[in-house]
Amino acid sequence: MKQNQRLILIKGVFAVAILISTVRFLILNNDVKKQVKIIESTEVGVYSNTFSVMGTFAKVKFCGTQTQTELAAKTVIKKFDLINEHLNTFNKKSELSRLNATAYTKPFKCSPLLWDILQKCRTAYEFSDHTFDVTAKPLMNLWGFYRKRPTPSLPSKAEVNFALSKVGFDKIIFNDKERTVKFSVKEMAIDLGGIAKGYAVDLAVNTLLEQKIIDNGIINLGGNLRILPNTVKKLGNNFPVKIGITNPFQNDTTCGFVELKTASVATSGNYERFLKIDGKKYGHIMNPVTGEPVSDICGVSVVTTSATDADWMSTTVFINGEKSAEKILNQYPNTAILIIKKNNAIKFSNITTKEKDFWDNIKF
Repeated sequence: MKQNQRLILIKGVFAVAILISTVRFLILNNDVKKQVKIIESTEVGVYSNTFSVMGTFAKVKFCGTQTQTELAAKTVIKKFDLINEHLNTFNKKSELSRLNATAYTKPFKCSPLLWDILQKCRTAYEFSDHTFDVTAKPLMNLWGFYRKRPTPSLPSKAEVNFALSKVGFDKIIFNDKERTVKFSVKEMAIDLGGIAKGYAVDLAVNTLLEQKIIDNGIINLGGNLRILPNTVKKLGNNFPVKIGITNPFQNDTTCGFVELKTASVATSGNYERFLKIDGKKYGHIMNPVTGEPVSDICGVSVVTTSATDADWMSTTVFINGEKSAEKILNQYPNTAILIIKKNNAIKFSNITTKEKDFWDNIKF
């Protein structure tokens, strides 16, 4: 549910323009080499690298010894590959593909990893009033985002209703004791594209910290970004990291930046991936309740502690608007949300700042 990013320098400070990715999970091309190479040969150096994985790009940056930074980069790559192996719906041998192929006929026993991310999806589904729904793939196919329609045309109401009959996280039967999943409706399918990249970033960061490999750095996976705890001291010269937010109306530019010490950032937007039918654009972010693409919001950025949460929150707010933003801030501390509409921007934050509003540097 989200589009690619590019790296940007803002006044000499490392920044990332957040462009959300809705890229599907793809098997990593074997020709793409993920090389781990230290940029500076000093005892303590800065390592930075961009590589392809999970159908998108990943960017990592660390400060430390060559041993530290190379091990950190290899650990991130290993965790991203693990997620890709389990959750890639375009690989028929992946665990998620096997679940989709068999869960209607019999319960599917989930690995600890797949079970864990599905539980996070359950939480998000309930919190979002059923609008964050990873079973919306039949709607995406119908509209032509995953599978082209014979001719570019709007689906009929009957077609939408038929697709909706196969959508609904509440149609999944969970056996919590056995850790199994079963579909109650034929042709259902789970697609974790709206949460898996954030989950992968958290998995990588948590592994780095738990194994005490490195405590600083910036990890960005296709628009889902997390700053490690000691980054300001090691990489930022004791200054907050500046993260540029992409302007959805001119997506090769930023509309400003936010200053962060440690946090996760995700953005959802319809400005790069869309269909054009009869001269009108229809974005890829689907409302699984109505069966139609969302049209009144251009972009949503979320800053919060967890990359997994930032991922699903940005989609939820994109669909539900201000109501969901207020609900999130009431329950999740250290969170800020920016909603960009065609004529205005709406800013929410419960992050304490000394001098100015958290979103004060965002201008249109």
